[in-house]
Amino acid sequence: MPKLSAGLLLYKEPQAGEVQVFLVHPGGPLWKNKDSHAWSIPKGEYLEGEDAEKQAEREFSEELGIAVPTGPRVDLGSVKQSGGKLVRAWAIKVTDLVLDTVRSNTFEMEWPPKSGRRTIFPEVDRAEWMTISEARGRIVKAQVDLLEHLLEILSHPRT
Repeated sequence: MPKLSAGLLLYKEPQAGEVQVFLVHPGGPLWKNKDSHAWSIPKGEYLEGEDAEKQAEREFSEELGIAVPTGPRVDLGSVKQSGGKLVRAWAIKVTDLVLDTVRSNTFEMEWPPKSGRRTIFPEVDRAEWMTISEARGRIVKAQVDLLEHLLEILSHPRT
């Protein structure tokens, strides 16, 4: 059984210009100098049988230290990442999200390797709004499909 992950893709539609999405960059030394295809939607793993949408909410709050925005959700379905993990996502339209209040939870790992020292790192070291065009080159490759699905839904609104 592949690992399961669930997340929320926040988006906003400016008066003029391109749709913007809210992405996070993983913290820790292994990701420090990586930008291209390193970003992700805020997400986390859950177990088979758990409510994926509730887990997406929990992970969002843990990774960012802020409440999940209210509003209608759009189910974006699932994508399969290169390592086999299945990522399920929902989109939420927001009008504003204050980035200076983002405070990630942390994790501990031995760093540098084989040093015997344990160091604490933030799970998310950066969070940014970016246009879909910019996000395509920065988000994990498999998650580009989530962006495309969002654009498809937005271009064909339900009546």
